[in-house]
Amino acid sequence: MRELLDPLRGWLDDGTPFAVATVVDVLGSAPRRPGAAMAVTADGRVAGSVSGGCVEGAVYEAAGESIRTGAASWHTYGISDDDAFAVGLTCGGTLGVLVRPYTGPGERAVLAGLLDALGRAESVALATVTGGSAPLGAQQVVRGGGSAGSLGDPGLDRAARLDALGSLAQGATGVRRYGTHGELREQDVTVFVQTFTPPPRMLVFGAIDHAAATARMGAFLGYRVTVCDARPAFATRERFPFADEVVRAWPHDYLARTEVDERTVLCVLTHDPKFDIPLLLAALRTPAGYIGVMGSRRTHEDRRARLRAEGVGERDLARLAAPIGLDLGARTAEETAVSIAAEIVKSRWGGTGLPLAGLAGAIHGPAPAAPHRLAGR
Repeated sequence: MRELLDPLRGWLDDGTPFAVATVVDVLGSAPRRPGAAMAVTADGRVAGSVSGGCVEGAVYEAAGESIRTGAASWHTYGISDDDAFAVGLTCGGTLGVLVRPYTGPGERAVLAGLLDALGRAESVALATVTGGSAPLGAQQVVRGGGSAGSLGDPGLDRAARLDALGSLAQGATGVRRYGTHGELREQDVTVFVQTFTPPPRMLVFGAIDHAAATARMGAFLGYRVTVCDARPAFATRERFPFADEVVRAWPHDYLARTEVDERTVLCVLTHDPKFDIPLLLAALRTPAGYIGVMGSRRTHEDRRARLRAEGVGERDLARLAAPIGLDLGARTAEETAVSIAAEIVKSRWGGTGLPLAGLAGAIHGPAPAAPHRLAGR
């Protein structure tokens, strides 16, 4: 939904009727995860994707019908359908897609509240009825300060709201089931709870050419990117157009006063002991999910010795991804940025880093319950 923010805002503002198709259920090797969304207007404009191209044509038709009838609808696309090949889902998976129209003022107001929260980078959840005895497509937007909309029953609203707040705390998206009036451990109503939290942060230290390429790759991956360097001549907005912010400060001072959580990735590209050692001492006190450090193996051995002298233990040293990046044979700054991005993705999702052609089994494994930390080398 986040990638649909601008077009949906525009369509709400100008009164354009539209429908949103959302992937709710995924079985097997499907191309997109739950929460992937595609919007279609009454005059045929499209934004987003539910399958990367596999079933877009069928979903487009379903969205048009939903706009005409004003009713939500559920669709399953996959190998169990007689027409699976016709809609193009040849990857072996099954998608459950809810198509929900936004043609009336009430439902559009609820969606507008969600979009406003996303625009302000607030944590927010969207609970949507996807099956059972409650109205299909009924929605409730949940934030820490309250909620808007209804799933059709006060008890159900209350139960879904509490679960949505819990899901927000965990950053989890998934399906919940309740009784008709919100009773727990019953199966009468299925509700899809989708959570939206602020983008994770990428902190890039060292305003060098590699930092510019890394910042660009971080922005492409959806991170909020900060570049930090103490040298005013290097830390300029002109040199880092893809960064959300450029900070002129000693790296360890900045890191000590900025927000870092387990989704944050730190890319230390300075490879200068007067910057590196104070910064890494500060970095290892944070819960950052990834700490990558640039430099040769010889440089890193010297760095490890200096950190040990400062009292850093082997367990903390093992958190450092150094030399930074996967072995792709990279030579240029841009290629190095790709290798860094690949290692970040691997650390997040727990991949092997090996060519898929040489592996067996499902390409897309289950998502981890929490971000992975890079294992020691």
